[in-house]
Amino acid sequence: MTDDEPFSANPALLPAGLSDLLPPEAAREAALVEAMMAVFASHGYERVKPPLLEFEEGLLTGSGAALADQTFRLMDPVSQRMMGLRADTTPQVARIAATRLGGAPRPLRLSYAGQVLRVRGTQIAPARQLPQLGVELIGVDSAEADAEAAALGVEALAAAGISDVALDITLPAMSPALLDAAGLEGAARQRLARALDRKDAAEVAVLAEAAGPPAIFLTGLLAAAGPADGALAALRAAPLPEVPRRIADNAADVVAALRRRLPGLRITLDPVEFRGFRYHTGVAFTLYGPGRTGELGRGGRYMSGEEPATGLSLYPDAALRAAPAGPAADRVFLPDGHDPSVAARLRGEGWITVAALSSADDARALGCTHELRGDRPVALEKE
Repeated sequence: MTDDEPFSANPALLPAGLSDLLPPEAAREAALVEAMMAVFASHGYERVKPPLLEFEEGLLTGSGAALADQTFRLMDPVSQRMMGLRADTTPQVARIAATRLGGAPRPLRLSYAGQVLRVRGTQIAPARQLPQLGVELIGVDSAEADAEAAALGVEALAAAGISDVALDITLPAMSPALLDAAGLEGAARQRLARALDRKDAAEVAVLAEAAGPPAIFLTGLLAAAGPADGALAALRAAPLPEVPRRIADNAADVVAALRRRLPGLRITLDPVEFRGFRYHTGVAFTLYGPGRTGELGRGGRYMSGEEPATGLSLYPDAALRAAPAGPAADRVFLPDGHDPSVAARLRGEGWITVAALSSADDARALGCTHELRGDRPVALEKE
């Protein structure tokens, strides 16, 4: 190619982290989203639809500030102000709750579904455009509210065909509270925080011993991560200062509330984990599917403007990988000259109809399983 020749890109080539979702997966994902949204609606969560982009200063305030480095920005040619493409829907719902629905009775139950766009993916999840749906419970600060949000996630995933979900609870405020109580600052605090982030038990033990109580409790709590009952027992046994004790007691209340709602749910608890939960103020949780399906959603307590709130976000793309594929839909080929009233009746009965547009159309090539003969569908013979 010479310098004078125009650059010819492959029209199927997309930027890194962006992809097309083709049939039948696009339809499967849409069906999963609607099944999960129906669960939210059945619990009184009303749907909102915020815009894909809005002014930067509104999008990146409150909980949205934690997503500033993941937000695409562009100049609005109309207002000449900077706008941002949402990287998460939760900050937008918080804005709606504080402004348009500021006078609505509390607790406020809202749900949403849509696409989010992020500057970077991760090594494990390289996608940058993601479908997201979830709920926000705004205006109440209680263990029951946290349990409701988490339990809704389990129920919604079950509606999508995903059973045997596990819930992992973390306490993002616990480690900072223990470091504060120990009076750790500067380089010493950063070293211990890094050791906790890496789960380096040996390094945590050395640094916590040097810091003294109450940082020394971090060693035992790091080892206590696992089934919720064992972790809660370790928290009860530790002589925690006042603020960490309140965090531990709240975690116990949330687990008890979850057990009342979902007695068979597998719950794990990591008292000192804080990665990836930058704006949470209370318990945070992650939902995992069976086997190696990975994260299906996450949520937890945060501040929605000046109000306490708890929320949950589910990831339909992950749910699509975890959900069992249902049987292929039956498709009826309608030959040229068919009776439209018969076709309408079949669609009313739940059949998918594919009408011939010319005599050259082939039922098998168009993915049909049946062909209309007279007034009834007849299964095509298997080849």
